[in-house]
Amino acid sequence: MRNIGLVFVAVALGSVLAGPALLQEPPAPPRLRDLAPVVPVAYEMVPGWPQPFAESGFAFGGNSGVAIDSPDRIIVAQRGETRLPDPLPSGFEGWAGSIGINTLRETEMRVFQNVIYAVNPQGEVIEVWDQWDHLFQGADGPGPHRVRISPYDPERRVWVVDESQHQFFVFSNDGSELLHTFGEKGVQGSDETHLAGPQDVAFTPDGRVLVADGFINGRVMILDADLNYITEFGGEAGSGRGRFDVVHSIAVGPNGRIFVADRNNRRVQVFNESTRSTWYHPNISPIGTWVGFDLPLDIIVNEYEVWVTDVGPDGASIMKFDLNGNPQAIQQLPREGSSRYTEMHSFAVDSNGVLYGADNQQGRIQKMVPKSDADPTLLIGQPYVVAPADR
Repeated sequence: MRNIGLVFVAVALGSVLAGPALLQEPPAPPRLRDLAPVVPVAYEMVPGWPQPFAESGFAFGGNSGVAIDSPDRIIVAQRGETRLPDPLPSGFEGWAGSIGINTLRETEMRVFQNVIYAVNPQGEVIEVWDQWDHLFQGADGPGPHRVRISPYDPERRVWVVDESQHQFFVFSNDGSELLHTFGEKGVQGSDETHLAGPQDVAFTPDGRVLVADGFINGRVMILDADLNYITEFGGEAGSGRGRFDVVHSIAVGPNGRIFVADRNNRRVQVFNESTRSTWYHPNISPIGTWVGFDLPLDIIVNEYEVWVTDVGPDGASIMKFDLNGNPQAIQQLPREGSSRYTEMHSFAVDSNGVLYGADNQQGRIQKMVPKSDADPTLLIGQPYVVAPADR
């Protein structure tokens, strides 16, 4: 087996030695699919999960986010529901993609209702937070992008990031209260109190919040535990070192490292974080840039591995790396049949090792249970959390 080195890009200043005729585009980096083995998926998809709960004439919308409150309570954010055609074509299996509807692209079928819901392990809907649907209605765009819960929050508050309205919300764990709103509804901005296409949030042990802001601004904002602005890095969208073109996902790993899915630049950038109460200069330079992705979508960081979902011409996949960016394996998700994926927009794993993957285009979320004979090195472990004694 050939030895696979680190996949890094170094960006250096060069000098122009001659006229434009001698300027050349740099060679494209090798695709990760050519550097790491493609292996069988280590999970079985649970059929018929979750159980549909929409009223007649509707189905799930684009499932954009998933968060694990506990193995008994999985919280999902969807981009509204999908209005089904009448008459309903044959072959409908309870989700829009089963009859060829792309819930991301076919926006005329989107209705912002039942945006946040929770299910139990059996796939039964146990909560629908329809009292908050009004927050997402009227959007000229796809709507909510992520749902997260900080592992350091004893109250287990639920964070929902709304890309289209340029806001994020913090709810009580049971959804009964809207505790915080950050950003101004429908108003883009790049100052300390506004957002423009936010995509994700991540958390540090001391309560700071990293905001992937995101689709338009191309920056990472750092807020304190009370959502006061501290600083930011990135800035105006671009492809240079430390710049972003769609900050699609963000995660914090061992030694305070920050992992950013720089989606449209087709890479993951890794940064060092100051462990002090203040941050280093906002123009933080990455300590590593991992290239060769098609479109990296979401990240889970374990103690020793990094997992990234990617989507491209070959379909959707889950990629495994070590913490230094060495690609280890690629699990290619099915493209056909009742378990197919178009993209795994967001994914989460519970304490039992069960994986949940939200598909923004097929319009559903799937539950994935480890196969009895699965290679344990291909199973995604729990997200990294700093131990209480080390905080």
